[in-house]
Amino acid sequence: MKQNSNVPAFLTKLWTLVEDSDTNEFICWSQEGNSFLVMNEQRFAKEILPKFFKHNNMASFVRQLNMYGFRKVMHIDTGIVKQERDGPVEFQHPYFKHGQDDLLENIKRKVSNARPEDTKIKQEDLSNILASVQNVNGKQESIDSRLNTLKRDNEGLWREISDLRQKHSQQQQIIKKLIQFIVTFVQKNRIMGLKRKRPILLNNNGKKPKYIHEIYDEPPLEHNKVCVEV
Repeated sequence: MKQNSNVPAFLTKLWTLVEDSDTNEFICWSQEGNSFLVMNEQRFAKEILPKFFKHNNMASFVRQLNMYGFRKVMHIDTGIVKQERDGPVEFQHPYFKHGQDDLLENIKRKVSNARPEDTKIKQEDLSNILASVQNVNGKQESIDSRLNTLKRDNEGLWREISDLRQKHSQQQQIIKKLIQFIVTFVQKNRIMGLKRKRPILLNNNGKKPKYIHEIYDEPPLEHNKVCVEV
């Protein structure tokens, strides 16, 4: 390959690698000669990249290819895109062809279409951005203040609920004791009522005792009654 100052160093090294038959087990031309193959990405990154490109990052190597307009070739097999993960990876560029190193000077690195003046931020725009940020910051502080107020109110409500639950529990205990007292009182009164209904025996001066209801049922004695014969 003839030295050409118009060809970037990356492309010169890449061409040398692909042309060198000693590195064919890592990188080589395709059969058509209009693309090149990286036979095994892991081995290529580990054994070749450090020698020629001072790094071992395959992703960085692919990014450089993309910056110069190279495209990865995807093979279609029975309507399905087929790509072996550990197999050869193919890259292609219209001006990167076997035996035509004179085309390399046509490969240009991509540049951004943005103009330098477009990337500069105007002072007015910067002021508007700062004002918007300050406005958002003020709203954020207001929201934080409201959230703190709601948090305090919420904590107060929880304390009130806790107090009400405690009072409710105490009232339940009092009601329970009152019910127990009333039940006990009613049961005692019922027992006393049963005792009072039992008959009372009276002592009739040594005579046969009589029940009180028998005394009330006897007919009254007739005093000062005189019998007269006719």
